[in-house]
Amino acid sequence: MANKSAKPKKEVGFLGKTYLLAYNGAQVAGWSYILYLMGQYYADPKPGKSLWEIVRTALIIFQNAAILEVFHAIFGLVSSNAMVTLFQVASRVMVVCGVLIGVEGSSDSQGIHFLLFAWTVTEIIRYSFYAMGIIGVSLYPIVWCRYTFFIALYPIGVTGELLCLWAASQLVAASKQWTVTLPNSWNATFSYQYFLLIVMALYVPLFPQMYLHMFGQRKKVLGGGESKKKN
Repeated sequence: MANKSAKPKKEVGFLGKTYLLAYNGAQVAGWSYILYLMGQYYADPKPGKSLWEIVRTALIIFQNAAILEVFHAIFGLVSSNAMVTLFQVASRVMVVCGVLIGVEGSSDSQGIHFLLFAWTVTEIIRYSFYAMGIIGVSLYPIVWCRYTFFIALYPIGVTGELLCLWAASQLVAASKQWTVTLPNSWNATFSYQYFLLIVMALYVPLFPQMYLHMFGQRKKVLGGGESKKKN
């Protein structure tokens, strides 16, 4: 679920634009490859081979690469708020690293099919949109997809994320993984299950804000708004 909160635009030099073009191009290629792997999985499923096992390496690389976007915002390479970008990137990194990698068995949740479909299509469109903006090209079909597909893809992706988080919380409840109970030398307690449930609860106030923000941007860009800002 990634969108951008814009701040006053700063001119980026040739090297910065070249780097951003390479980064966005690599992300388009990476997420397209993940979508290809998913297509192969559904078209010709291999017995005993899960979807997670097939996309695992590529997903870890290209999703975690999005951490660079926080630094893009910090150093002014993009007109985005660094803290907003951090929270947006962290939610997905949490699902990949803290759930799918971190909790064995959580990838068996049906949620992984929902989130992978939503993430791949969203990111291919999003990074294509950004790459076009860097070279000063505007293709209406890409612009339209950027500000229309989210209407269905964001709820699908969030549903998948929540299903995986819930599956992980139930597994952790049984295994007590990454859970610290008293007594111990630190005289502290931590429940990873409750942490996952808190993360799920944060979707309630945060997702509607992001979703409505995107509708506002859609109205600006596709509905004749005066400012067509990249989001």
